[in-house]
Amino acid sequence: MGIQRIESATYSIDELDECIRFFDDFGLFLVERTDEHAVFETVTGQTLHLDTDPGPLLPPAVESGPTLREVVWGVDTPQELERLVAAAGKDREVRSSADGVHHTVDGSGFGVGLTLARPRPVPVPPRPANTLGSVTRWNTALEPIERVRPLRMCHVALNIRKEGRQEAVAFYTDRLGFRPTDVVEPMGVFMQAPGDDDQHTMLLCHRPDRAGINHIAYEVPGFDDVIEGGNYMIEKGWREARRLGRHTVGSNVFRFVHAPCGGRVEYAADMDRVDDTYETRHHETSPPHHIWALRTNRDQDTPAS
Repeated sequence: MGIQRIESATYSIDELDECIRFFDDFGLFLVERTDEHAVFETVTGQTLHLDTDPGPLLPPAVESGPTLREVVWGVDTPQELERLVAAAGKDREVRSSADGVHHTVDGSGFGVGLTLARPRPVPVPPRPANTLGSVTRWNTALEPIERVRPLRMCHVALNIRKEGRQEAVAFYTDRLGFRPTDVVEPMGVFMQAPGDDDQHTMLLCHRPDRAGINHIAYEVPGFDDVIEGGNYMIEKGWREARRLGRHTVGSNVFRFVHAPCGGRVEYAADMDRVDDTYETRHHETSPPHHIWALRTNRDQDTPAS
């Protein structure tokens, strides 16, 4: 089948301690630390790498300051991995490392890695909820979620330049097997990895007309996790980037926080799942960013009559 999921992401950073504090607060698990490097894991075993001195296998940064340097994609079989490495290397160098990752670069300058997927199956029981005619919680009050723990990196969004955007998208669709799910002409292309059922696994966004990290989204079990996770980050002093809402493309509930590693991170829940019968949607104009976003008038000086 091919690419199944994001396997790892690597950032080049300036302040290691600050980034470690951020992702610890965010809910990832710290599994390795040196003076120059830290590795975090999601519940399902994906890894986040933070480096103050990135290695030689990474391409030059596409923007100044802390930023994303490489996304490694997990492939289901050795045969598919060999095929994709050959496809990626038709017109660019691919270098292999001792850990089984094959490193190259996409059309925008971001590092792209390919390796065998190593998913960690995790049962995710839904939080019991009640509504008329469907009661799943009896004689039990809900408790606050003590710590939100992201299940997985579910998608990555990259900013790219407008010039050459078709070629940038074609690297992922023609070489790596992604398929467009929503093409928004003024903004960018949402794509799904062949082994994923999320409505999108990545977004190439040309609207800002510059290359850089936009965000990585992390799936959490439900709405409570999105809300409580964002609240916890604010309590810890981190800055929210966008109010709680539900996206139009993908339908996921979201909350964004600015990250010291560059760009933003997103708590996400309840994204649309689509199969091969889903047809690519083409938008001549950009649809609204969200179906709904949190609004309030409680802080207005004059109360509504």
